[in-house]
Amino acid sequence: MTYSIIGSGKVGTALARQFARNGIPVGIANTRGPLSLALLADELGSTVAAQTLEEALAADVVILAIPFSAHRNIGGTHANWNNRIVIDAMNTYGVPPQELGDQASTDVVAAAFTGARVVKSFNQLPAALLAKEPAQDGGRRVMFLWGRDQDANTSVTALVEKLGFAAISLGTTTDGGKLLGLGGPLILQNIIKHQ
Repeated sequence: MTYSIIGSGKVGTALARQFARNGIPVGIANTRGPLSLALLADELGSTVAAQTLEEALAADVVILAIPFSAHRNIGGTHANWNNRIVIDAMNTYGVPPQELGDQASTDVVAAAFTGARVVKSFNQLPAALLAKEPAQDGGRRVMFLWGRDQDANTSVTALVEKLGFAAISLGTTTDGGKLLGLGGPLILQNIIKHQ
């Protein structure tokens, strides 16, 4: 399974640090090109590769750590995402409610990624906390996830666990999207799971 992170802001960089910490190869890309990511890739070591956007979008699992307004442009790069997994790590701060309608933001994202299986995760913690070691106070920091495809949820659960977090899947129901959406009760919650 190949992984990539689209976006090199605070969230994208935090995720790249988690991949590097756990020795999991990942590509990282932005719209400015691989040269703009060379220092970050050098700092994080050989498991993090600066890539072109085109290279990163070819991964089996693509993590969106970009402003919400940019997701349609990224989704439109492929006519069909051929059942690949797209992880929505974005939040909708500043997005007018009418842009979402009555839908969960991840359903809006899924509409722009034809043929992809979209899962929401990595969006509920502030970037500074997301970048830290997930082990805390004798437990592990919880990372929630939600999506409409159970197999994709299972794959993302495995990735979240490999990165050292305690994964909690909210399943496939619409309620899961509401819990992780803007203003949802699970946003900005640093919950620690003890074994």
